[in-house]
Amino acid sequence: MTDLLDALINLPRIWGSQVSPDGKWVAWSWLGVGPAVDVWAAPADASQPPVQLTANHEETVLVSWLPDSSGVIVAQDTGGDERTGLYRVLLSQPGVMTPLTDPHPNYFVRGGEVTPDGRYLVYAANLDLTTGEEIEQVALIRHDLTTGERVELARTIRNGYVIPQISPDGRLILYDRKDRHAAGTQLWLCALDGSGDREIVNVGDDKKAWGGWLPDSRRILLTAEADAHERVGIYDTVSGELRWLIDDPSRSIATVFIHDVPGAKAATVIETQGARSIPSLLDPDTGIETRLPLTAGALIPQAPVSGGRWLATYYSSTQPTDLVLCDPFHPDPQTFISVARVWDKVRLTRDDLTPAEDFRWTSVDGLEIQGWLYRTRTTPARGTILYIHGGPTAHATDSVMAEVQFYASRGFNVLAPNYRGSTGFSLSYRESIKEDGWGGREQDDIAYGAKALIEAGIAEPGKIGVTGTSYGGYSSWHQIVHTPTEWIAAAAPVCGMTDLVVDYETTRPDLRPYSEEMMGGRPDQAPEKYHKASPVNFVQNISGQLLIVQGLNDPNVTPDNVHTVRKALDRHNIEYSVLAFEDEGHGILRPHNLKTLYPALVDFFAAAFGGE
Repeated sequence: MTDLLDALINLPRIWGSQVSPDGKWVAWSWLGVGPAVDVWAAPADASQPPVQLTANHEETVLVSWLPDSSGVIVAQDTGGDERTGLYRVLLSQPGVMTPLTDPHPNYFVRGGEVTPDGRYLVYAANLDLTTGEEIEQVALIRHDLTTGERVELARTIRNGYVIPQISPDGRLILYDRKDRHAAGTQLWLCALDGSGDREIVNVGDDKKAWGGWLPDSRRILLTAEADAHERVGIYDTVSGELRWLIDDPSRSIATVFIHDVPGAKAATVIETQGARSIPSLLDPDTGIETRLPLTAGALIPQAPVSGGRWLATYYSSTQPTDLVLCDPFHPDPQTFISVARVWDKVRLTRDDLTPAEDFRWTSVDGLEIQGWLYRTRTTPARGTILYIHGGPTAHATDSVMAEVQFYASRGFNVLAPNYRGSTGFSLSYRESIKEDGWGGREQDDIAYGAKALIEAGIAEPGKIGVTGTSYGGYSSWHQIVHTPTEWIAAAAPVCGMTDLVVDYETTRPDLRPYSEEMMGGRPDQAPEKYHKASPVNFVQNISGQLLIVQGLNDPNVTPDNVHTVRKALDRHNIEYSVLAFEDEGHGILRPHNLKTLYPALVDFFAAAFGGE
């Protein structure tokens, strides 16, 4: 088991890949190839193997490319507290991290881009430059890399996750604000000197819009919510015209992104159907969209490369995420050329990995719910585990998940449900979680998934458990306090909210509007909703087994959630165990901790189901 555990923990997981402005390199964040997340890069034409740009014991992620393509900006936090410092790393000096901001700030930094002349770094932070204190709002900051001078260009009224984007010519800054409504996001624009700060795109106070610069530094390609679907459009910063390129209520547009490399004439549009990604290419000038053929697994074109080939992201439940060269118009995995060379770092084969099956069931109100089922090859199965994704504004995909693969290898069937509120379907499906607020019918969707597994003969009553991180942890708490043990016999919440009032008061400032959006207001505005949705108020109902997992540096779902619920559990004489990690934040990521966590979870569920 040790060899398999090590192999799964060290499965490379790529995310946040970006192509350099000159189109010659691609960089990404990579987990599983070292003691923590690090940043790697490789020639986009796959002519050389990847280069490790950072080598740390702390999480270090890619933020942006330098405008001359000579290197990257990375962010590093310490111990998972998410209070990151920004660093510059040059391709010519891998491993050398030059600090650009305070390595250990008392505030949260978001984004980080350098102006084309190399003089300024622009980022957002909940920082008052005058007092040096953390604030509830977000300041847009221009940081002179020569003198160290910092200037506040703009400040929001409400907090939010703000990532500023500098126009290609370096004159303007695009950013978003949530000042009007907790559920909405508007696009704003200001000059590099802070002048002309103004709202430019508002599709509704409670609607969201996101955008990115086109290469002409004049137009912005954006996605925006309508009442029941997402639209794709172009905003002209000179004329003020907003023109819709895709406005089809029958489609579920997830995102659109620009190929900001020489010679690129199209943007990638990602549509989702049944939690699968459907890519197409969109010409921003003509509005002509080209649908791309599908292949086994997900293939997401990122940028054109020489010779008519494209750099793309490729993954499935039996294919670790890779960066490949391919022809997206005639995709054939047999002809893909790996840029990241991911299989060089994998000690397993595709046959060692359990494939995901599309599994559907009907929830309490007749709504169809989808999930991914991983069937163990062990006969009979030792039990079944519901693996709940976080968010909730996210979704489980047909991809390699090391934890799920470990459960399947140890004899457990696994279902990863995409409950209402998940992305990957329609806007109305995503928004439907707000009808009840957290702890509503999305929890019925999960419980009815367990019921459906029993009815299908896949699971046995009393031998189903639940786990997940963040909102998956909250859902695990909700299931163990509200669902009969025939359906949910054990729960292992990881960094999950227990008291939504405590969570609101102690979480990162930029996350409070999200709670307000989901719950219909602040705790003082919707006290009954917050009380009803908080598992801490119902722990006396627990009759199943409980293992609490927490990162002690978590700034998102803070340890206060654990302290609060432990008092309630002790008051009602409910038995439980705790597994805490001093060097982790929101989620357990470090390989040496996963070597403890995964076997502990397997042993916990096996014992809860009456096995060895």
